[in-house]
Amino acid sequence: MDAMMTDVTEISIDSCRSIWEMRSDSWILLVDDLGRLSAIAHDHPDFAVTLKRVTRTIKALSPIETYWAFPGERVFSELKGMVERRELVRAHLVARRIHRMLAGQTYRHESVSLENEADLPSQIETDEERQAQLSRPYFEVLIVDEMSPSEQDALRRRVQRKRSADDDFVFDIVIVPSFEDALIATLVNFNLQAVVIRYGFPFRSQNHHLTALRRLLDGLDAGIEALPESERGPLLGRQIAQLRPELDLYLVTDVNVEDIAARMGETFRRVFFREEDHAELYRSIMRGVAVRHRTPFFNALRDYAKQPTGVFHALPLARGKSIQNSNWIGDLAQFYGMNLFMAETSATSGGLDSLLDPVGPLKLAQEYAGRAFGAKRTFFATNGTSTANKVVVQALVRPGDVVLVDRNCHKSHHYGLVLAGAQVGYLDSYPLNDYSMYGAVPLRQLKQTLLAYKHAGMLDRVRLLLLTNCTFDGIVYDVERVMMECLAIAPHLVFLWDEAWFAFAYCHPIYRQRTAMGSAAKISAMLQDPDYAERYEAFRAEFDEDAWDDDERVLNTRLLPDPAKARVRVYATHSTHKTLTALRQGSMIHIWDQDFKDKTEEAFHEAYMTHTSTSPNYQILASLDVGRRQVELEGYELVQRQLELAMSLREQVFSHPLLKKYFRFLGVGDLVPPEYRESKAESYFDEKTGWSNFETAWRTDEFALDPTRATLEIGATGLDGDTFKNKHLMDKYNIQINKTSRNTVLFMTNIGSTRSGVAHLIEVLVKIARDIDERVKDLSMVERRIHDKRVRSLTLEQPPLPDFSAFHPAFCQTAPTSNMATRDGDMRTAFFMSYDDTSCEYIGLTEAERAIAGGRELVSALFVIPYPPGFPILVPGQIISAAILEYLHALDVREIHGFRPELGFRVFTEKALESYRGAQDRQATT
Repeated sequence: MDAMMTDVTEISIDSCRSIWEMRSDSWILLVDDLGRLSAIAHDHPDFAVTLKRVTRTIKALSPIETYWAFPGERVFSELKGMVERRELVRAHLVARRIHRMLAGQTYRHESVSLENEADLPSQIETDEERQAQLSRPYFEVLIVDEMSPSEQDALRRRVQRKRSADDDFVFDIVIVPSFEDALIATLVNFNLQAVVIRYGFPFRSQNHHLTALRRLLDGLDAGIEALPESERGPLLGRQIAQLRPELDLYLVTDVNVEDIAARMGETFRRVFFREEDHAELYRSIMRGVAVRHRTPFFNALRDYAKQPTGVFHALPLARGKSIQNSNWIGDLAQFYGMNLFMAETSATSGGLDSLLDPVGPLKLAQEYAGRAFGAKRTFFATNGTSTANKVVVQALVRPGDVVLVDRNCHKSHHYGLVLAGAQVGYLDSYPLNDYSMYGAVPLRQLKQTLLAYKHAGMLDRVRLLLLTNCTFDGIVYDVERVMMECLAIAPHLVFLWDEAWFAFAYCHPIYRQRTAMGSAAKISAMLQDPDYAERYEAFRAEFDEDAWDDDERVLNTRLLPDPAKARVRVYATHSTHKTLTALRQGSMIHIWDQDFKDKTEEAFHEAYMTHTSTSPNYQILASLDVGRRQVELEGYELVQRQLELAMSLREQVFSHPLLKKYFRFLGVGDLVPPEYRESKAESYFDEKTGWSNFETAWRTDEFALDPTRATLEIGATGLDGDTFKNKHLMDKYNIQINKTSRNTVLFMTNIGSTRSGVAHLIEVLVKIARDIDERVKDLSMVERRIHDKRVRSLTLEQPPLPDFSAFHPAFCQTAPTSNMATRDGDMRTAFFMSYDDTSCEYIGLTEAERAIAGGRELVSALFVIPYPPGFPILVPGQIISAAILEYLHALDVREIHGFRPELGFRVFTEKALESYRGAQDRQATT
């Protein structure tokens, strides 16, 4: 802590991992030191040292506290004055009270004297205090204006006078005097829900210079200060909207209000002229927050549960009747509570709605979710993202359409493509052999694949590109660049981004730029911008038609799509329940498709009807509605804290002498090869550069790493990932994780993670490391050789990950221009052909190796999926290669779906393949 509170003339948010942790820890330090000073004499040896530390702490807190309503700049200045006047007992009481109100968040719903000892608030929130916060939630409004202290006090009194007992919320105000201060407040104050930008404020902050602003103001500094003050407000509004689009923005101006309203209506919720409508501004702020707070379906279901209702239809469980009338299952109601059953119903009327044909509260809830996640349309799913993926694939893909897909995708895509009858073209992600996992598909390979179809005269048949963003292990695409360059080659291409593990990303400005919906919106606006049209014409003049015949030049050029041809058609599926607040299986489908009405709507609704239950769980739907509310009101705060906790966890393991002996969290340098890291960043945070590496890498690199996916390398323990997960983390310490590889385990922080939870995990890892250390010391020489061999196997002898081999020619289509088989395959035919036992046989692993060596082409009849890593190394119709057999031989896992140890692989007989291929040839001839 002393290292953090260095005696400097400025504070750098960049060099601080968490400004909120720093603020909290600084108040704790301040209270402790003031308590010590108030209890010792001025001539005590510790007095001068402690007083100096108090001075440094106050100096560090001073710039931060200007961006919060509580305790506020005025109260903090009074506290500072007490210390300067050596009123240390009084200063300790005030600081202690402020800290308690901050820690317990009681400032949100009560006002107490800062110097009355009897009125000292508790750090533990009472039921009454919690109910007060729930009944009238608190938020803060940022006012951007250069005001004198007396003007600020007058404005605060005006706001307080307008408060009414009938208000649904209560808010306080934060006043900042400049453009720079407004951006800082937007980033650091998570209590903000609205911003009022007034007229006549300067650009530069007069109090201090915070380096965190540099990344926000690149390219703006030179122009902003030269702008008339009347133009700074609209520009500031646009900047804030990019950082935190959920905030309600209001502009108060003294110039042509009608003209500004016409130009800036999409940025500002309302534009006011001077002070003529301050009462209306207050009501607008309240209403703006109320719109985001509203949960139409949750409210409808809650109201329905309160109604007296007679049930003469399905669900004996409805209203809890089958439980209340039972002598044997009352413990179910005791465990869950009766509200769950009071809200359980099959009704779609009485204030409720139908998921399959929503016209009321569900329709509104889905529209609100679209607003929250930047989508044109959003649909709820209660069967998880496995079903959401199948809905989208079936809606977009016709039998025979080519779909390019990452082989390392979720199994629901493989099965969905079988059901849709797609010609599946598998793409290979870059391998991470040292950790038995795959990364993502390089852009160069995507472009190469599209060019191959173009040369074969089949580009028009490539319908869909399906990629996972982010991967289970945290690899994130540059979504905008992928779509821009692919549209330059195939302007008709549709994109499906599986963001099952990335639903939280839209809440945060760094993450948002790599989301499907955020990128779709940006590309759509770009293609309509006259400036982009000029940029494209300049590109086309340099990159003419002849250039397209040079594949190497195309691959090495950053391509631009033709704005007259490219169509922005983007779909994303979210496992909302995985990273946001929702019950299990609660998912969403988000759509930004400019051709949805003309080309997809009917097919989408048919696919939705096909895969969606006619009895959707209303509790899941209500939780999706409430989860959306949380995203819009506190998503930014929660995701930022999730990120900071992950970095704290990484830092603790890195710096602990025993932990780093056995464990190491993999960084971006381990998981993203250097050729995909333009930023050259090896890590995303350190004390010297702060977060700047993180921001730069996410802006420039082909692939970025989500730091909240913390992959722990454990090979030095001599334990494989599965054993470490089950025998140590879960069985011994009740630490729950999911993903493992041969020598890694994956920890994920989420919006529910806490500092206490991270501390507990660190404590557990220390205990495990200590146990291993003691066990290794007690090993005999023979046991030590066995242990060292195991460590060497886990750290240095990983089996190479195999690429996708090929589909057997019997399941491939032929390119019309070259008469050669294409890379894609008819997996549906192979899948259902395996149902015929006479077409299949089993062959053991050793026998398969001999057969391949003898020249036979073995073709898998099933999906073969080892766990871990959990991706199919074989799909129906795929040729079994020697590299795949070598990988399986080296893989020491117990669970391999599609492979029976006592029988081996299920493969097609040679006779069945010849017969089917002959039938295909005869059909083609006919």
